Amino acid sequence: MLTVKRNVLVTGASSGIGRAVAEHLLKHGHTVIGISRDCTKFTQPMPGFSAVQMDLSQLHELPKKLHELQQNFPDINAVVFCAGVGQFGSIEEFSYLHIEALLNLNFTSQVFLTKALLPHLKNKVSSDLIFIGSEAALKGSRKGAIYCASKFALRGFTQALREDCGKSNVRVCLINPGMVKTPFFETLTFEPGDHESNSLCPEDVAQAVTFVLSARAEIVIDEINLSPLNKVVKFKK
Repeated sequence: MLTVKRNVLVTGASSGIGRAVAEHLLKHGHTVIGISRDCTKFTQPMPGFSAVQMDLSQLHELPKKLHELQQNFPDINAVVFCAGVGQFGSIEEFSYLHIEALLNLNFTSQVFLTKALLPHLKNKVSSDLIFIGSEAALKGSRKGAIYCASKFALRGFTQALREDCGKSNVRVCLINPGMVKTPFFETLTFEPGDHESNSLCPEDVAQAVTFVLSARAEIVIDEINLSPLNKVVKFKK
């Protein structure tokens, strides 16, 4: 059981990794503010949870909405960036708009959110920025040029941000999961194999987030790579 209770902002909190992170943090007594494009997905009230509807892909709206977020929740002292989308294909298959949309959600929106909250977080006794990256940030893969680019960009951003925050009380961590059994794969042509050793569970990532938050305040866990025991990719018919 954790002794220090945190006020954690979680993006992409309505499904997949984000929802698992939010639920895991609530079970450990933290307060959670969950950002989602569609708050109707939160059908049951959860003590300690506040839902915020926000479409992070709409960059032009974010400065105003993020200012309102800080006004409404001034006690935020940790952020877990889970929102993102997966799209794969050769670059010729992407329209210009699709390229822009994927990079905006997977990378630029997270930079906007960091810019808005960082001055506030630096004034806290202790605070954390935890980014959910991907194994795609570690090695380029076939049909993954745009997706990998978004995750490589996020990894470079977090590494530089860690250096910039090195003299403050803000800790920066990147968690790179391999394939996680979530709705992420519903619109894709492939998915993890059927055996439980072929994929991670969302709860595995949530436990890693809790581990980072519970670490002694005087240390930083810079990066965590999580992988299933046996990597098996199954292609859909």
